[in-house]
Amino acid sequence: MELETKRLTLRRWTLADASDLFTYASDPDVGPIAGWPVHKDIEESRRVIETVFCGRECYAVCLKSSGRPVGCIELRLNGFTDMTDRDDECELGYWLGKPFWGNGYIPEAAERLIRRGFEELGMRAIWCGYYDGNTKSRRVQEKLGFTPHHTRPDVPVPLLHEVRVGHTNLLTRAQWLAR
Repeated sequence: MELETKRLTLRRWTLADASDLFTYASDPDVGPIAGWPVHKDIEESRRVIETVFCGRECYAVCLKSSGRPVGCIELRLNGFTDMTDRDDECELGYWLGKPFWGNGYIPEAAERLIRRGFEELGMRAIWCGYYDGNTKSRRVQEKLGFTPHHTRPDVPVPLLHEVRVGHTNLLTRAQWLAR
């Protein structure tokens, strides 16, 4: 399945994307702020594509101009998120390669995926979070209409063996329809 926006195509990841993934996921400014370590080699990027980027609603964020992935966006459904245990709620997650920051690509991709969540998948609520200090992610969530729900001072970040302050936001179907 592919989803489109004005400037982007959202499509499934393939192993052929491993080199592009490694290019952006090996940048220390990208993964650690989101809670995952930098990729050490292309093989690690391949494993991530096979084992992490394989969710039913996980997409490579690709520029239409090149067709190549520059980030990732996903609706993590029940069973694959710790933010909810309901089948009609999910979690939005995303990241973008640093050379593409500041162009509005993630809000554009997220708008499309949120619409899919509410209109096509029947979600009643979408959760999204960020760690303290990730102001770019906080700002994306504000632009999308997410509202603060709660903050926890002791959120485990297992991939980095850390504990951080985590902020959790919520967008309900009613809020989204009212926008």
